[in-house]
Amino acid sequence: MPPINRRQFVAAAAGAAAAAVAVSPGSAFAAPSAAGAAPDADFADADRGFIAALTPGVVRNAAGKVVWDNDAYDFLKGDAPSTVDKSLWRQSQLVRKQGLYKVTDRIYQVRGLDLSNMTIVEGDTGLIVIDPLISAETAAAALKLYRDHRDAAAKKVTALIYTHPHVDHFGGAYGVLPDGAGDVPVIAPEGFLGHAVSENVYAGTAMTRRSSYMYGSHLPKSARGQVGCGLGQTVSLGTVGLIAPTRSVSQTGQVETVDGVRIEFQMTPGTEAPAEMNFVFPELRAVCMAENATHTMHNIITLRGAQVRDAREWAHYLNESIDLFGGRVDVAFASHHWPTWGAQEITELLAQQRDLYAYMHDQTLRMINLGMTGREIAEEITLPPGLQGWANRGYYGSLSHNVKGIYQRYMGWFDANPAHLWEHTPVEEAKRYVKAMGGRSATVAKAKGFVRDGDLRFAATLLNHVVFADPDHRAAKAELARLYTTLGYASENAVWRNFYLTGAQELTDGVRAGASTTVSATMMMALSVDQLIDSVAIRINGPKAWDLGMTMDWSFPALGTVYHLTLRNGVLTYRSDAKADGGAGVTLTMTKPQLLALLGGKGLGDIKVSGDVSLLQKLLAVVDKPDPNFAIVTP
Repeated sequence: MPPINRRQFVAAAAGAAAAAVAVSPGSAFAAPSAAGAAPDADFADADRGFIAALTPGVVRNAAGKVVWDNDAYDFLKGDAPSTVDKSLWRQSQLVRKQGLYKVTDRIYQVRGLDLSNMTIVEGDTGLIVIDPLISAETAAAALKLYRDHRDAAAKKVTALIYTHPHVDHFGGAYGVLPDGAGDVPVIAPEGFLGHAVSENVYAGTAMTRRSSYMYGSHLPKSARGQVGCGLGQTVSLGTVGLIAPTRSVSQTGQVETVDGVRIEFQMTPGTEAPAEMNFVFPELRAVCMAENATHTMHNIITLRGAQVRDAREWAHYLNESIDLFGGRVDVAFASHHWPTWGAQEITELLAQQRDLYAYMHDQTLRMINLGMTGREIAEEITLPPGLQGWANRGYYGSLSHNVKGIYQRYMGWFDANPAHLWEHTPVEEAKRYVKAMGGRSATVAKAKGFVRDGDLRFAATLLNHVVFADPDHRAAKAELARLYTTLGYASENAVWRNFYLTGAQELTDGVRAGASTTVSATMMMALSVDQLIDSVAIRINGPKAWDLGMTMDWSFPALGTVYHLTLRNGVLTYRSDAKADGGAGVTLTMTKPQLLALLGGKGLGDIKVSGDVSLLQKLLAVVDKPDPNFAIVTP
């Protein structure tokens, strides 16, 4: 959504609400102030250092299936059509630029081959790869593009660096190290693996499903569909993997020399990710800002779901970055978007983003202490003119959902109004709401009246209630789909656009099966046994397991560890030490790969079993299988 004011967005959408067709996007929004870069400056920076593009801009997997298609965005030319906000159109034109770019001496980026960028630093003997995209296929294509156009084409990868534990920054690891790490250092911030697991495994199914809305994965790439996500285009659909880090960075000021290249780190936990780091190459006068300073307002809380980020700490670390790197670097690059050149320009970018997150945080807290709720704050808050530059606009995060995230971080889900303490479920509330309105047809008619009045938001609320009360009511679903389309066309925020348009698509066509997943075999192999047991524990169907009581030992001789599992009261707990208890109902002696095969449904195989094997069968019988295609816009 626009970083200026949500009322302006509503006005833009309402202009065409009666017809529920294309709107004139962007007309209600002022141009960025002088604090932002001029439009042509961003395009010049996005083109700077261009060497070559991947032609055609398509990546396929081993079976020939397309996992990335940058050419699908060729429609992003000329002026914005009436179905896309003008500012979002401009941002989408910038992020679709694809190819190999020289950032500075010895530093190159491949952009436009996935949601994120892959950076390659030329070491003394080989290549240091930073953030290897989402998929092995796109990462391999990016590395090949570099090798095809550099004299150092034959050099091997001598180090891999992850800036933080989001899948678009590690998922393609096997594309650059197909045989695994071996003796190649894999460097990541302290706590990386635990946070990668909690996001991509523990809540991975739900996040992946919601991500299909956030990134518009099933929308057509067109001016009436998906035009990007503000941070990049969309996510690749190839093979996701994880090579576990072999070396951790734990403190600001830590220095590592990797393949002859000196790197100085800044730890930034709690910013864009729970574990994240920036780092400077002093001799190359370049700094990697990870995902802490990009050319958009970022998310304090992502709409796909994640831990709420700390806007206060984010601002603090950007302030520290200015102190640490100011005057020492000539270029700042990040894992998304295009670099920024010039000492003054870098400082201004960091200061603008620092002030953006600090303003959101401080003003939200000010209004919280005036007794305002998150929804009220989101309606009231407006950015000052000096913070309305292009790089602070809400293409990916939005002012509206960010301040709600800050409210959530401090106050939780409850706004202290007793009426909200014990509400009905969405379906039961919807039935009562529709009954109070005089029935389904009357509620639809009232919703159309609100559309005519320009109040699309309440019209959507009424129609949503009808759909949840009666998901077979075709007129309500069709009307709500048209309304979501109108709201999507008017949105400057790419993620909001994708949510609206995907909601409209699923109301019309239903849920598309076969969602992609971040939980791959290599991802699971990177987990510790503790994390694998945790992944089972969170899938125990509590009510089914209430009356089950059992103990079992899982012994791993190669690790010198025995895990003692207990299932009681619908809860699976465990502890570990070096020897078996002797009193367990069943003992499994195995390797980690054998455990993975067992959890993957391949049976016991060569696992050694002693005791009552039926206990294992009873345990597995109460382990739920997640639903990757659960309903969102219908019950």
